Amino acid sequence: MIVDNIDADLSALIEVIPKPIQDKLLLNKEVNDLLEVVLDLGRLPEARFLNKTELLDVKEVNSKDIDFALSKIGIFGADNRAGLERTLHRISAIRNRSGKIVGLTFRVGRAVLGTIKIIEDLIYSGKSILLLGRPGIGKTTMLREIARVLSDDAGKRVIVVDTSNEIAGDGDIPHPAIGRARRMQVPSPTEQHGVMIEAVENHMPEVIIIDEIGTELEANAARTIAERGVQLVATAHGNELENLLLNPTLSDLVGGIQTVTLGDLEARRRKSQKTVLERNAPPTFDIVVEIQGRDTVTIHADVATTIDKMLRKQSIPSEIRSISSEGKIEKEISSPAPNNTNTYGNDKNETDHQFNQPLSVTRVLPYGVNRGRIEQIINAMNAPITLVTDMNMADIVVTTKNYHRRGTKALQNAEEMRKPVFVLRRNTVNQIEQFVKTVVRDNEGKSLSSAERSLAILETEKAIYRINNGEKEIKLKAQNSHIRKLQHELATEHGLGSSSIGREPTRRVVLYAN
Repeated sequence: MIVDNIDADLSALIEVIPKPIQDKLLLNKEVNDLLEVVLDLGRLPEARFLNKTELLDVKEVNSKDIDFALSKIGIFGADNRAGLERTLHRISAIRNRSGKIVGLTFRVGRAVLGTIKIIEDLIYSGKSILLLGRPGIGKTTMLREIARVLSDDAGKRVIVVDTSNEIAGDGDIPHPAIGRARRMQVPSPTEQHGVMIEAVENHMPEVIIIDEIGTELEANAARTIAERGVQLVATAHGNELENLLLNPTLSDLVGGIQTVTLGDLEARRRKSQKTVLERNAPPTFDIVVEIQGRDTVTIHADVATTIDKMLRKQSIPSEIRSISSEGKIEKEISSPAPNNTNTYGNDKNETDHQFNQPLSVTRVLPYGVNRGRIEQIINAMNAPITLVTDMNMADIVVTTKNYHRRGTKALQNAEEMRKPVFVLRRNTVNQIEQFVKTVVRDNEGKSLSSAERSLAILETEKAIYRINNGEKEIKLKAQNSHIRKLQHELATEHGLGSSSIGREPTRRVVLYAN
């Protein structure tokens, strides 16, 4: 039904254009690919198609032409936009200094089935999705189809927050293109954020769809919606995720950026500048889709990880999807080399710690640590760790400060067996995450269970424990640069200061209380 209505809708738009221009358009063989018609006072009319722009060979536009169109168009809103009732078309006005309309842009609105086939699996995932792309690339058309698919096919409660009636058309009855989704009209663009919050508070949606998030208030409203567990599908201008990250108004949509000042020791350890940029918060949107063309998109399926890698100058894998001439979806993974220019403020030599390196599995015995919690974190991080119950099988023991202080028989046996004991200050998710990161942190692909590394960790953990109990400074044994780097990181994670002294091969780490 929607496809059948496209031609009739196009006729409805052409009918509000002055007659000589109508005739020229209807004689054009490519009229079905029409995107916009532009009328500017004192100039020839323009017809803009998908791949070209044509000047129409008629007389220059005069005041009567403008008045003819205005007589057939509804009232213009505060954003200088109007529409035709129960169609998807949009008419935008240009005014002179006194407020008189001297130019009009007639934009064709279409409902096209199948426009979201390329990202349909993401739409059904329930995750919040942000569509990026230049104006005219088809973002709004995709939003209409998303509204229809989620409301009709998935049976979800969908609300479209429709600023300027661009998604669901003009008038009080929304266009069939959005299916059974409900539409909330926005009186003025400045009120969009308020209607967004009203939608989630008053109407219990499972999905909210928004076109063109463009202000800080709207970005804040989007975060509020996402935090309430509602799937959010929205658009924003910008060709790439990086454009959004560098936009101070909208960067919060992908977590925002905060400036962090490092101490001298930490800056040296990271081999970075003292002032670096880090992600400020969890992203509002789980997934970002960059619309490159009608049949090509780039997908960032984990925005949090992508932003972290951008700020650390690490390679950023992304999925590129395209539709072949046979209608098949083709996928490929692109992992461009990291950009080593200081766009974000981090030094190009900052170390890249990742969990996808070929580490051997480390066997961990939790002692007094919540086993279920540590299993969840291991699974979430996909860390190369397995939990064991037999001390003889363990490569490392993890316990809490309280248990370690008691000096139980089990922990005494661990030290007698020269098993490294990692001591958590508290039995919390954050402390367990730090432990897991320490186990897998090895850029050289070595296993933490090697004797040399295990003993170094054990010595460092004991020194940290002693400093936390009052000692001011402890010199560790001489180690190679790789082990020293790990010891510095352990000290930082436990809130201690550290520095290296001496010359190779007797260079060693000194730990001290901050």
